[in-house]
Amino acid sequence: MSIFPLIAIGSASLNDEGVALDVRYHLIVTKENKELLNTVNLSYKNYENLERLLPESLESNSLEKDFADKLSVNKNEKLIIHQMQADEPVRDIKDSYLKLYLMSLREAEPNSLNLDGLFATLPNNAWTNFGPIDPKELEAFRIKNGHVFVKSVDKFPCMTDYIVPSGVRIADASRVRLGAYLAEGTTVMHEGFVNFNAGTLGTAMIEGRISAGVVIGKNSDLGGGCSTMGTLSGGNNIKISVGEDCLLGANSGLGIPLGDKCTVEAGLYLTGGAKVEVLDDNGEIIEVTKASNLSGKSNLLFIRNSLTGTIQCRPNLKSVVLNETLHDND
Repeated sequence: MSIFPLIAIGSASLNDEGVALDVRYHLIVTKENKELLNTVNLSYKNYENLERLLPESLESNSLEKDFADKLSVNKNEKLIIHQMQADEPVRDIKDSYLKLYLMSLREAEPNSLNLDGLFATLPNNAWTNFGPIDPKELEAFRIKNGHVFVKSVDKFPCMTDYIVPSGVRIADASRVRLGAYLAEGTTVMHEGFVNFNAGTLGTAMIEGRISAGVVIGKNSDLGGGCSTMGTLSGGNNIKISVGEDCLLGANSGLGIPLGDKCTVEAGLYLTGGAKVEVLDDNGEIIEVTKASNLSGKSNLLFIRNSLTGTIQCRPNLKSVVLNETLHDND
């Protein structure tokens, strides 16, 4: 069932010219009156009552002032009341933040939303201990406010500055962007990174990089420093995914989708065009093929022959077993 249409209410931080730098949503409601988010217990009657607050509505409503007071909207902010009728291309910063919220709230899985136009609507901000600041105004802000800690200069904020999903552990929050989808039981260690429109669909150990568009199945383990090939740059147009019960060894790389119960040896970067010797249960070579021809297949072990240097694919006889204690994140 589609979550659209929906209405979201929050506040936007503004630069000195009144341009929105971000949007922090506090209430998201579907037309069926299902609350996807309500962080400060905003009171309202129903979805139709919220529609009367929309800018195109001519009807005044005392709720607008109540919401502004409840959200402590100050002179450097403005109240945002935004409706999204359908999953269409992103038109403005209100659309972009709402879709990023929907993914980090686990209401929309990666690759399920239309994100066309997203980058163009997001300003490049200095993300500080005072919130987002226009980089052109940063030095003047420092003179006025004293020490300012700049965490990053980027279009995307840290997810945990806006949303902290239940049942997850994140060792370094700066490495998980808003728009990441983290299922309960996910542990992201210090070297782990999760981009927007990417993430985990179940309990997982993440010590490597999950690039934009990449999804990781439950009970899978991404070893330290490993990499999954994304689609934002480099000409790759294949959506990479990792199935359930898989292991990417430390410093390995993945350029094809994997099925379930697959393992990629530590240090092996498996690109789609790499030639692979496919072996049977007896270790005999059946065929030599491109790795892309093995996309999505299960129970595979990819290793490099230490004598010949060739990449080999064998039947995978072992299953990944995650330590349950490490993923009990309540």
